[in-house]
Amino acid sequence: MKWFTNLALLCGVAVLVQGYTPFSNRRPVTSNNSNYYYDDNRPVDLGTRIDPTPGQRKGYYGGDYVSSTSPFEIVYEWKIFDYEYPSTTERRAAIASGEYIQENTMPLGIDAYKNRFFISLPRWKTGTPATLVSVDLPSRDKSPLLRPYPNWGFHTTPTNPDCTKFMSVFRIHIDDCGRLWAIDAGMVNTTSTPNLVCPPKIVVFDLATDRHILTFPIPDGQIKEDSLYTSILVDIRDGKCDDAHAYVTDVWRNGLWVFSLGKRRSWRTSNYFMLPNPHACEYSFHNQLTYQWTDGIFGTALGLDDVRGDRLMYFHPMSSFGEFSVPTSILQNETIWTEGINVNTQFKQVGDRGVNSQSSTSGIDRDGVLFYTLVNQDAIGCWDTNKPLVPNNIHHVDQNRVFFSFPNDIKVDKATDQGVWVLANNLPLYLYTGLDYSQVNVRILRAGTKNAVRDTVCDPRNRGNMVWG
Repeated sequence: MKWFTNLALLCGVAVLVQGYTPFSNRRPVTSNNSNYYYDDNRPVDLGTRIDPTPGQRKGYYGGDYVSSTSPFEIVYEWKIFDYEYPSTTERRAAIASGEYIQENTMPLGIDAYKNRFFISLPRWKTGTPATLVSVDLPSRDKSPLLRPYPNWGFHTTPTNPDCTKFMSVFRIHIDDCGRLWAIDAGMVNTTSTPNLVCPPKIVVFDLATDRHILTFPIPDGQIKEDSLYTSILVDIRDGKCDDAHAYVTDVWRNGLWVFSLGKRRSWRTSNYFMLPNPHACEYSFHNQLTYQWTDGIFGTALGLDDVRGDRLMYFHPMSSFGEFSVPTSILQNETIWTEGINVNTQFKQVGDRGVNSQSSTSGIDRDGVLFYTLVNQDAIGCWDTNKPLVPNNIHHVDQNRVFFSFPNDIKVDKATDQGVWVLANNLPLYLYTGLDYSQVNVRILRAGTKNAVRDTVCDPRNRGNMVWG
C-alpha cells in the first residue's frame, strides 16, 4: 500500500507526500470598555470575560487584531498544547506510558458554537491522547487547556482500540440544527507508517445535551485502497434536521462520499474535477521548504438556495488552482451513482484563483461570499459567488507570514452576526523539520464576515465585474 514517498526531513529538500491529512443582537458587558460584546444567545459569565486593555483596539472576543487594518483578531494561540487531565497523577502516567507526547499533537479542524470552540487533532504521530476537544469561548486564558469531547471515555487508543469510540478525527462540522458531525478516519501515524486501526466513520452529537446521536461506519464497498476521508460538510434544507445529507471528501482517492441521515444510506460519487492538477502539486513554505502534495478534492462549501430549492456545492482539490461546482441534487440522487448514470456535464469549472493559489478549505456566509485559505500565500481570500470568478472579483482579506502561517482550516459559523474563523498551524514544519516550541505555532483567528469584505470587490453591495465567461 503506497502512502508516502520520499518523505524527507531536511529543510529545503523537496518531498513528495500523497496527502495529509473552523452572533445575534450583541450588547456590551458592563465594563469600562464598550468594544467587548457578548452574544445574547449564549450564557453570560462575567467571571470569564476578557477585559480589553484601556485604549487598545480589541476584537469581538477581546483578542488583539493582527494589525491596525486587519479585520482578524487572535482569539487563541499556543506554543504547544496541553490537555485538561482529571489529575496531575493521570497526566504524568499518560506521559510516562507514551500515550501523551506533547510535541506530537497537531490540530487540523475547527468550528465554533455558542460558548464553545471545537478542535480536532488527528493522530498524525503517536502520543495524541484525545482527538476531539473543546475550549471555552471566550476563554480566560489565550492558550487554554484542551478538554476532550464529549469526555475522556469516548476516546480510544491505537494500542487497545475500541472502534465504537473516537480513533482519529480529521475535521468537524456543526450543522444548522446544533449538532456536531465528526469524520473519524480511523487511521493513525499518517506521517510515518499509516495504519487503519478502525473503519472510517461519521459520529454525531447533539450540542445542547452532548448526547451521542449516531455512529455510521463507511461501508467496506465504499472504501478504496488508500482512501483517506478528511473533511465533512452537512446540508440541511428548510430546518428539516432529520433529512440532512453529509458530504465527506476522500482526499487520496479523489471521491466524495454522501450520507443520507433520513435513509441511513450512503454512496460514493466521483468526477475528474476532483483530481489534483499536476501543475499545482508544488508547494513552498516561506521559501525555506519545498515539497509536493498530490491531494485531490479537499475544500467544499454550500452555495445559496436557488429558486428551485436546489443549491450548488462548490469544491476544489487541494492541489489545484480551480474552483468547481455541482448541484447538490445530483449528489443526493443515489440512483445516479449506483446505476452509473453519466452526469459529468453537471460538474462545472466556475473559475480559477490564479497561480500559487492552492487552497485547503472554504466556507460561504449567508450573503453568498466564499472565504478560502491560500496555504502557499499565508493568506485568506474571498469571492462573492453572485459574481463571476475572475481575477478582478477575488480579494485577499488578509495576508501575514506570521499570523496566517499555513492557514489550514476555515469555518464560517452559524451565529447571527457571522464570523469567519481560521486555523493557522505551521503544518509543513511539523511534518518535515520540527517546530520551535519557544514560539507560537498555532493560532485561531476570527473576523466578522461583513467587516472582512466591507468596501472590497467581495462586498455584495459592490457590483464588481459582472462579465461571465
